[in-house]
Amino acid sequence: MAKVKKLTPALLKKLVLRERRKMLESLELGEESVEKAAAKTDEVDADEMAGTIEQDVDWMKALKIKESRLRKSLKRVNEVKRKLRARVIKRLK
Repeated sequence: MAKVKKLTPALLKKLVLRERRKMLESLELGEESVEKAAAKTDEVDADEMAGTIEQDVDWMKALKIKESRLRKSLKRVNEVKRKLRARVIKRLK
C-alpha cells in the first residue's frame, strides 16, 4: 500500500511554485510543453558555473571600485560648480 501524504498549505504552495517554474521555463524556450523544453536545455557541470559566478563577483568588485572613483570625481565637480555659481552670483550683484 502506498504511503499517503497529507496535503498541507505549505506543500500545496511548493507544488504550485514548482509547476509554475516548469511552465515559465517552457515559455522562455518557446515550447508548448515542458517535455520539449527540457529536451532543449543544456546541463552544465557545477564547476563550470562556479567559474562564472566567481567572474561575476570579481566584476562587481571592480565596478564598485570604479563607482567610488566616479563618486569622488563627481563630488569634486559639484564643489567647483558650486564655487563658480557663487562667484557668478557675487559678480552679478
